[in-house]
Amino acid sequence: MQPIELILEQLKQAYPDAHCALFFSSPHELMVATILSAQCTDERVNQVTQSLFKKYRSPQAFADADLAELEQDVRSTGFFRNKAASIKHSAQQLLELHQGLVPNQMKALTALSGVGRKTANVIMGNAFGYAEGVVVDTHVSRLSQRLGLTQQTQPEKIEKDLMAQVPEQDWVLFPHLMISHGRAVCKARKPLCKQCCLRQYCPSEQAS
Repeated sequence: MQPIELILEQLKQAYPDAHCALFFSSPHELMVATILSAQCTDERVNQVTQSLFKKYRSPQAFADADLAELEQDVRSTGFFRNKAASIKHSAQQLLELHQGLVPNQMKALTALSGVGRKTANVIMGNAFGYAEGVVVDTHVSRLSQRLGLTQQTQPEKIEKDLMAQVPEQDWVLFPHLMISHGRAVCKARKPLCKQCCLRQYCPSEQAS
């Protein structure tokens, strides 16, 4: 087992302002933004939602949206047909099943169109302030493997390994710290190991 407490301490010192990079002002806006973030950068999503959330101001507005028009509104995020369909259908489900409110339970969230476990974890942690798991995106996956926190490659198996090591009170913050570090230092193609605050804990760096 890696010294996870020391890793967390170093990352908290390095990234004291680590937070969710997606812009949102409600749980539903975060749900929409997270659906759009699949295979897309947070920066691009934020550019799209800046106007999207002014045009569609509620789940009802998304539920009533013309699908073809909504597709064009989110086109630049990629996979726009699937994303638009999921956003519209999930809004309809919220109205039909949850009085238009985003639920705060994993089972209810993952029953919504376009909402998988990762998206549900993002919503629960950042909109409601608690977690039933750890968000595993490409940065968290890559860094967890490099740091020796997991040997798994599937997100749900990586998440189980992380949940067993990361203190529960840090489940929400941990992915933000890892994402910040992944973007700034531990990059996919060329990690900046000499600048890394985790060098002494990293088997990948020691092996290089």
